[in-house]
Amino acid sequence: MKLRYSIALSLPLASASTMAADLALKLDVPQLNVAEYHRPYIAAWVENADQQVVANLAVLYDTKKRDNAGTKWLKDMRQWWRKTGRELTMPMDGVSGATKAPGELTLNAPKGALDKLPAGQYTVLVEAAREAGGREVVKVPLQWPPKSAQNVSGQGKEELGAVVVQVKP
Repeated sequence: MKLRYSIALSLPLASASTMAADLALKLDVPQLNVAEYHRPYIAAWVENADQQVVANLAVLYDTKKRDNAGTKWLKDMRQWWRKTGRELTMPMDGVSGATKAPGELTLNAPKGALDKLPAGQYTVLVEAAREAGGREVVKVPLQWPPKSAQNVSGQGKEELGAVVVQVKP
């Protein structure tokens, strides 16, 4: 009888550990035909239904500037900066990285970033800002945890093209 009881207790623990899901972002960074082109700084994060930041997914900025001077321009990503950026210390392991050239890029959510999220409705936000350029935010709604693999997308107009959130249970 004790054996059955201990097995019953271990089942919820085993199923809780298998509830982890994967999230990846596919971003289209368009090549703009402008006189002075700079690679965009890009931030991606997840907000809950109350518009509170629950996870930072990626922050791409100029990491090659001496004395971490690339962080000076992070505040140009205004929404991200006001909600969470000003409280962070860069670089962030698994989250921050170098800017990327125009084209399609894939960003994977940092390991464990979404493991403790309660079930519910969330929004993935991607913000891009360029020196001597524009700024844009794309919002993509997301139901978490995913019941099946799915792609949910949003569309930018200038600084970002298609933003696709790929989730797998």
